[in-house]
This record gives sequence, C-alpha cells and structure tokens, in this order.
Amino acid sequence: MNELQSCLVSDAYAAPATHILEALPEELTHRKPAGAPHSIYQELWHICFWQRLTLDWIGGIETPFPASPADGFPTVEDMERESWTQLCRRFIEGAERGADAAGDQSRLNQPIRCPSRPGHAVRVMTVREQLESLSAHNAYHLGRIVLLRQLLGAWPPPQGGFSW
Repeated sequence: MNELQSCLVSDAYAAPATHILEALPEELTHRKPAGAPHSIYQELWHICFWQRLTLDWIGGIETPFPASPADGFPTVEDMERESWTQLCRRFIEGAERGADAAGDQSRLNQPIRCPSRPGHAVRVMTVREQLESLSAHNAYHLGRIVLLRQLLGAWPPPQGGFSW
C-alpha cells in the first residue's frame, strides 16, 4: 500500500477512519454540541459528498461543482433517508475506491477535468492531485468528527484513537 492509499483508508496520519467512526449510536451522530456548526452525521455526509465528486471526476464524469456550500451538506430528508450505518458503509466503500485508484500507478499522472465553482474555469488536475485533495479534505473533516466525539464524551473509540 502506498502512502496515498494509506491516507485514504489506513492510519497514515491518525487513527483509521473506521476507528474514528465506530461504536457511535445513531442518536449521538445527530447531536450538535453547543457552538458546533454540524453534527458528526453531517460531517461524514459532507465527506461522502466530496468523495463522490472526486470519484466521478477521476472516472471522467464531470459532475457539477455545488452552487453553494450548503449543497455539500445533507438536508433533513437526506438524513432521514440514510441511516448512520448506511452512511458509514457508503463512506468506507468510497474510500476504498479512492485507495484502489491511488494504487493504479498507470493513471496517477493522467490529467482530468474538475469542474469549479460557478463562474470559474474548469480546473485540470492529475488523478494524483485530486486524490491528494480528497485525502486532505477527509483528514480535515475526520479531525472535526474526532473533536465532536470528544465534546460528546465518546472518545476514544473501542479500537483506539490518538488522544493528543
């Protein structure tokens, strides 16, 4: 496994995402501590949203960039439609697809078109650059999930996680 793959599905920089997400009751994932803009559920849904766009883009599908930041977070209907367990499964499957793409050395330097914010030109990146961007994005939001778990008194998870 190369470092980019490890960043997407393993413990390259912190506890593996599967540990960060484990043993959370559905109710707790929807709770927002005072001052928090999003719940754990909303943070993971947002990760999945951008993960899907990345996978589309590296697959040659020019899925449009969201019109507004709010479009990258779930509606009440979205949260009612997908359980926490289903959302976690969707995230893990997407992360594994990203890691598979990161392991395909023959494609990493291939240029791809990545739609931009409305009114901005389409960006051209390599598959590697887009996966690095996804990895950084996931790390940022998984860190927010760790903080939310800490604030909710649900850290560390059973399989362990960094507490520093």
